Amino acid sequence: PKMKEDNCLHAALICLGMLYYSHAITTEKLNHSRPSLHGHHEKGKEGQVLHRSKRGWVWNQFFVIEEYTGPDPVLVGRLHSDIDSGDGNIKYILSGEGAGIIFVIDDKSGNIHATKTLDREERAQYTLTAQAVDRNTNRPLEPPSEFIVKVQDINDNPPEFLHENYHANVPERSNVGTSVIQVTASDADDPTYGNSAKLVYSILEGQPYFSVEAQTGIIRTALPNMDREAKEEYHVVIQAKDMGGHMGGLSGTTKVTITLTDVNDNPPKFPQSVYQMSVSEAAVPGEEVGRVKAKDPDIGENGLVAYSIIDGDGMDMFEITTDYETQEGVVKLKKLLDFETKKSYSLKVEAANVHIDPKFISNGPFKDTVTVKISVEDADEPPVFLKPSYIFEVQENAASGTVVGKVHAKDPDAANSAIRYSIDRHTDLERYFIINAEDGNIKTIKALDREEIAWHNISVFAVEVHKQHQEAKVPVAIKVVDVNDNAPKFAAAYEAFVCENARSNQQFITISADDKDDSANGPRFIFSLPPEIIHNPNFTLRDNRDNTASVLVRREGFSRQKQDLYLLPIVISDGGLPPMSSTNTLTIRVCGCDSNGSLLSCNAEAYILNAGLSTGALIAILACIVILLVIVVLFVTLKRQKKEPLIVFEEEDVRENIITYDDEGGGEEDTEAFDIATLQNPDGINGFIPRKDIKPEYQYMPRPGLRPAPNSVDVDDFINTRIQEADNDPTAPPYDSIQIYGYEGRGSVAGSLSSLESATTDSDLDYDYLQNWGPRFKKLADLYGSKDTFDDDS
Repeated sequence: PKMKEDNCLHAALICLGMLYYSHAITTEKLNHSRPSLHGHHEKGKEGQVLHRSKRGWVWNQFFVIEEYTGPDPVLVGRLHSDIDSGDGNIKYILSGEGAGIIFVIDDKSGNIHATKTLDREERAQYTLTAQAVDRNTNRPLEPPSEFIVKVQDINDNPPEFLHENYHANVPERSNVGTSVIQVTASDADDPTYGNSAKLVYSILEGQPYFSVEAQTGIIRTALPNMDREAKEEYHVVIQAKDMGGHMGGLSGTTKVTITLTDVNDNPPKFPQSVYQMSVSEAAVPGEEVGRVKAKDPDIGENGLVAYSIIDGDGMDMFEITTDYETQEGVVKLKKLLDFETKKSYSLKVEAANVHIDPKFISNGPFKDTVTVKISVEDADEPPVFLKPSYIFEVQENAASGTVVGKVHAKDPDAANSAIRYSIDRHTDLERYFIINAEDGNIKTIKALDREEIAWHNISVFAVEVHKQHQEAKVPVAIKVVDVNDNAPKFAAAYEAFVCENARSNQQFITISADDKDDSANGPRFIFSLPPEIIHNPNFTLRDNRDNTASVLVRREGFSRQKQDLYLLPIVISDGGLPPMSSTNTLTIRVCGCDSNGSLLSCNAEAYILNAGLSTGALIAILACIVILLVIVVLFVTLKRQKKEPLIVFEEEDVRENIITYDDEGGGEEDTEAFDIATLQNPDGINGFIPRKDIKPEYQYMPRPGLRPAPNSVDVDDFINTRIQEADNDPTAPPYDSIQIYGYEGRGSVAGSLSSLESATTDSDLDYDYLQNWGPRFKKLADLYGSKDTFDDDS
């Protein structure tokens, strides 16, 4: 009903306005649009008469109300000229913006009507031109004159906000009146006419939290201490109404979403006073034990919490770090635990905000504490050796079964299981040691030699009897203690040289010794000559007492012809308990020297060669020469035998000239054939020219008269007949040829066809089958048959 009343009132106001403006325009046109046809006289100050010039027509600007929806075109105004006498001879013409389309004129009366509904927001005014002409001649009776038609505004546009939805933020706990956001609406109506565009803002939703200024549209907080943790987001509806907010005005609304931003106004707080955790004693340092979390309803950096341990008997055993992704305190193990030593620990953990807002320091303190109790759980631990490593000593050459030392391990668990010991054989491949599985005593299996291996590094396992998977390993180092069991020897293979012209007491070599034993059983070395040659007339020895000795010449003059080599035994003793000694032989050669003592020659045979060669040397040289001569003769003989033919048939006619080479044919792989032109057919001597190898045009048939009888036994006639047929047959291949090969082929499946060495080597072939071939092959059977057969035939 209210809306209907507003629409009726609106329509009534429009009608009243139209009537008012029509009356005003009519009155003005009656008063001003009728100029006088005669001059108008006015008196001046001094009685002068002033003449006013005549005007054809005068009018003010016209007005038309927008959005008029009446049944008839609305009358805009009337044009009238003073020269119009009403007889219809004057014709009024309208031109300009909208003329003939929006505005039409009655050419007789001059009335102007608007034929369409006008919208001021689309166009506020129109400029038109009026003219009066003679109806018959169209001659202008008045000069054209412009006038303006203004569209009168009505309140037909509601206010509209710039945005349909607004988003704004304001810190929580803000004071009352804190500005949040300003919203702005606009009205398309004419702001200079009436109150159609005068807007007033009001809040429809959002009380009592927010308010809005009626004139500016600024939204402000209306309640103090609004808590984001209680409610974070608010939806506010703002209305803008024209007509100054009075009844009948149009309105528009917008939605504003206001979010309270967080401030650090809440301290962290643990949800419980005590946390219970447990950890196995087998845990390693760095392993996580558990987590605690203090809840802080603030967000972002205002909700960051840092954790620390401030008290408790487990401060040295545990540590706490902060997981900033989950805001949790992570309790971790710091050191190894022992259930048998201590079964529980207590920690006092503090959680504090990282960033504190001084404005809300009165809400503090911004931290909280909690007690964390950690119980240690017993774990099945492997055996533990009493020492991390063992070092034992044993003398070398000790008898088998000598005790080296003892290792000991125990089960740290409350069960205290029995332990069994064993040696890791990968560390004792030679099996020098054995361990007692019950008590851990290590003994030797065989004698040890320090000079071979001075240290033995083995590993010993300790395993629980009932839990084989629980084992421990400990390194054991065994030092082999040295025993003086090696006598000293020369440090090198010494060979001394003494000059024939050496002087008495002249030193010619210094020797030293070496001992495989340890330094305690080695130097200092003592050098001496054996007692039996202590008065040696040729050489003497001097101990330098620095583990070296010098050998000196006792007499003057030596001769290589008499004796060029001397062997001097030297006794060397070490400093061990008891001491050990050895006799070493020094080889001394007599050499020729110049006057300065430089060696020239130490060869004793040089004097003998000057006298001539010995008989034995001459015999050896002659024997070598004779052997060489015999070898040469045998070689030449064998070569000659190979060149002689094995069988010579003087009675046979050799039909081919055969060129013999001293190399064997190459088989299938050889492709270097001998030049066939070097062969000569014996028939060519008698004037017979051999045929060329061409294919004849006819098929030659051999003469039947030349074919011997099948039962013929004359081999020579048979062969000659065949040769003649072949020579006269143009379709047969060429006459016989021989191919010579330059090398022995490889890969032939056939064996060698050579018989060069058949006379000198025993053949393993059996040719007895030739006896069965008949009389034609009797000659071959005689040549290649067995010896018995040959003898019988002969």
